[in-house]
Amino acid sequence: MNTVTSIDENVVKLLHYFITVQGYNPIVLHGAENEIWLENMDSDYKIVRIVSNYIHNNEQFKFDVFRTRQIVKRIKKQTFSFKVNTLSIFINLGDNVDLSKFDDINNIDVVNLKSIDDLKSNSNVIKTFPDIEKADNFKENGMELFLKLTSDINKKNELDNSIASDIFKRKTPYVTFAIILINFVVFLLMYLFGNGSRDFYTLIKFGALYKPLVVDGEIFRLITTAFLHIGVPHLLVNSYSLYVIGSQMESFLGKAKFIIVYLVSALCGSLMSIIFFDSVSAGASGAIFGLLGSMLYFGYNYRVFLGNVLKSQIIPLIILNLGLGFLTYGIDNAAHIGGLLAGIIATQAVGLKHKTSTFERVNGIIILIIYIVFLGYMGLR
Repeated sequence: MNTVTSIDENVVKLLHYFITVQGYNPIVLHGAENEIWLENMDSDYKIVRIVSNYIHNNEQFKFDVFRTRQIVKRIKKQTFSFKVNTLSIFINLGDNVDLSKFDDINNIDVVNLKSIDDLKSNSNVIKTFPDIEKADNFKENGMELFLKLTSDINKKNELDNSIASDIFKRKTPYVTFAIILINFVVFLLMYLFGNGSRDFYTLIKFGALYKPLVVDGEIFRLITTAFLHIGVPHLLVNSYSLYVIGSQMESFLGKAKFIIVYLVSALCGSLMSIIFFDSVSAGASGAIFGLLGSMLYFGYNYRVFLGNVLKSQIIPLIILNLGLGFLTYGIDNAAHIGGLLAGIIATQAVGLKHKTSTFERVNGIIILIIYIVFLGYMGLR
């Protein structure tokens, strides 16, 4: 007959509390035996370790601290975090370990836990988890308790998996396809009813960005310019970029939020452009850079899943394209920067499903309004 030890019971109680109540997720670490790592980047303790391995003396404990620091360093790099406060809960710490000799452990708090009550005596733990008593608030005990807690944890993991599937499941990007189609149709119309995509008067006729006309009241040009392109290479490059980036972000954000982020980015890109330039300009690149900003915001908020992609693909892509904009004549980098910043702020304002809080969205909306008003004041005066 299987029996549940006090160590097993404490481990499962802690797992149940941190996963189902505090929203922590397990981290898979190769070679980590008899310890469980949990992460929640929105908590003061971004990492919680539950260690059931027996540590019998100070030297073994010192090595554990060293190894913990090395792993935390890797997590910091992956999640782009400057500070990762860690709570290490030791359930099987030997009496020969003198924790008073390890008071100065940077950003690592240690709890020697014999019962759940030991957590309540730690002021930092109580400050971060004021409802920690929920970890020990059960009528069941023994195997009955073990089965109940593991069932709750499994249900929470199933819910998290369904949420992740909902977020990352690829959807057909109908809005992205529609925008690309509009770009091609407008480009064709410029040749059918004008003198081509490089002709100044045709560009003006179809709604290209031109500061003197915008200042005179033709505000619509701030948006219509994003659907015009100058030359076939310009059209093809922007269409391909929109297909690659837009398909991803439409899938992540949903159609309505995607449209808002795209149009707001186009608007802010145009406003930033007329602050610095009076010449005629056109193109979707400001809006596309807005989608890159949106991807940056999304990747940061889901950095546990996308940390490596953020570091190896998204950030280098943004830096490379901005660098090319500064080095290449005729590229409106002001629109790129304006759109990029708008994409980040607008994504916070519309919110990420299952992630962004109401408080964060309200802050995003306020910042976005201030940003648009500022650009409008500087560009239209």
